[in-house]
Amino acid sequence: MNLLATCARGTEGALRRELSALRFRGVKGARGAVTFQGTIEDGMRACLWSRTAMRVLLPLARFPAPDAAALYEGASRVDWTEWLTARTTLAVEASGSTPELTHTGFAALKVKDAVVDVLRARLGARPDVDVRDPDVRIVLHLSRGEGELSLDLAGEPLHRRGYRVAMTDAPLKETLGAAVLLLGGVEHDRPFLDPMCGSGTLAIEQALAARDLAPGLRRPLAFQRWPGYRGALQSAWDRLKEEARAAARPRAPAPIWARDASPRAVEATRRNAAAAGVAADVEVAEGDAREIAPPAREGTVCSNPPYGERLGTRPLQLGGFYRGLGAALREFHGWRAVLLAGNPLLERELGLRPESSHRLWNGPLEVKLLRYRIP
Repeated sequence: MNLLATCARGTEGALRRELSALRFRGVKGARGAVTFQGTIEDGMRACLWSRTAMRVLLPLARFPAPDAAALYEGASRVDWTEWLTARTTLAVEASGSTPELTHTGFAALKVKDAVVDVLRARLGARPDVDVRDPDVRIVLHLSRGEGELSLDLAGEPLHRRGYRVAMTDAPLKETLGAAVLLLGGVEHDRPFLDPMCGSGTLAIEQALAARDLAPGLRRPLAFQRWPGYRGALQSAWDRLKEEARAAARPRAPAPIWARDASPRAVEATRRNAAAAGVAADVEVAEGDAREIAPPAREGTVCSNPPYGERLGTRPLQLGGFYRGLGAALREFHGWRAVLLAGNPLLERELGLRPESSHRLWNGPLEVKLLRYRIP
């Protein structure tokens, strides 16, 4: 069967590369998603190991859905008794549109009606809806007059690793942080420095990847609440988790440093690294990014510099900060730098020429992933 992993816009290449490295079959990219072939167990493995996927979906049916009646009819033809019982809670999420179905809430309601009507007719009772914490999350996508129904294997988005116990302003999502590392070519066996760590996402994701710690190992996943989970699926999940634990390295192979000028950010990074189980791998300290010095002969500087919006700084002040950062980076001879630029001033004021540039989106903001080689 075909499975679908969704991701942040612009990170499709990272997800495709990651799923190929995990040896999934038939990996193909699409806008905001990557498809691959496999079984439900393969979907479970993707939930366990993917660092860049937001969701892993199991497609159930695709059918013409030009209007509400056709949508209801198509959803009614799915054998929902295979996935739900009268005691299973459910929720339906919808995205996209067709010419006559432009309101996602209404489209989700029609699918919900079809599901509960089918179950009432076959089981004599209907399940309850729980939009906040359902046992089974059904996903509808409308496009080009068709509807596609899928089950969400993860439930909560996969960027919620479970380690973010302390927050700073505008934190970088874990999946985007992992994509930055992958697309930026950050190596696990070279020293790593984030001089503007915020809540520590990049340093923590680097530590998790360097130690081969599966990002889905420490969190519950939706398929564990499916009525058909007990038995073969549970045995498969227990085996996958045991294999993941055996694959983990005891320590990161190279130093990882996280710095920030904000004491609040330093404390948040320490707490989050501890929650992620990598406190011993990430050295956290307070420091100004414009005053950093190379802590090793070679390595990678990787960071998400302030864009300006969250700090309330004027462009001239932000430009001066970027010039100071560029002056500091030019002393990192032989190092590489990977920066997420959310403000065009960064590329202009840094005083370095990027060897590559990749367009990404940090939420609604278009940003550039810039990679430098310091001469």
